Amino acid sequence: MKKLRVLQQLTEAGVVAVLRADSPEEVVEMSRRAIKGGIKAIEITMTVPFALRAIEQLAKEYSSDVSPDADNFAIIGVGTVLDPETARAAILAGAEYVVSPALNPDTIKLCNRYSIPILPGTMTIHEIQTALELGVDIVKLFPGNLYSPNVIPSIKGPLPQANVMPTGGVSLDNLKDWIKAGAVAVGIGSDLTKDAVKTGDFSLIEKKAAAYIAAYREAKGL
Repeated sequence: MKKLRVLQQLTEAGVVAVLRADSPEEVVEMSRRAIKGGIKAIEITMTVPFALRAIEQLAKEYSSDVSPDADNFAIIGVGTVLDPETARAAILAGAEYVVSPALNPDTIKLCNRYSIPILPGTMTIHEIQTALELGVDIVKLFPGNLYSPNVIPSIKGPLPQANVMPTGGVSLDNLKDWIKAGAVAVGIGSDLTKDAVKTGDFSLIEKKAAAYIAAYREAKGL
């Protein structure tokens, strides 16, 4: 089943690049650089103008059906999804997984209907339990910068079955702490792209992506 394969690929990728930009062309170039640097899970946020164009373009260029070692291997997803209508449009454009900033049951039901992984944003045990009851496989802990990595063992006390991906506030300095605490993956946002945006040198994204993958592999002992 494709959903199970994509979930496995997400957890094996370990690092998800959460990309925002001022145009679809810019976010496509950011994505290419991140992928070249080794980050194979890309999340295009719906705050990008004409984001669906970018998702469609990247879905044509990259595939999760090929070997993870292939140059054109990547998992393209959509983020900042607030409602089921947006989720469906992104899925039709080629998004293989959906990420939202909050828990929206109707969006989860839509994704379950089409067997697409959905990672809703959660902040509390109640929200995480609700997500699990709705059939969610991975929850996004958001905003992650409101917590320390020690929150994951606290979550897994009552909910050991919860797979948690912190997003927001994850950096090269604390990535290892999040992974050691039990994060199934991490979402990386502005830290990946801010230097490139400031200088106009997008090769910096590739270098930062490589640094994140190296830090992840070290944390996992790979």
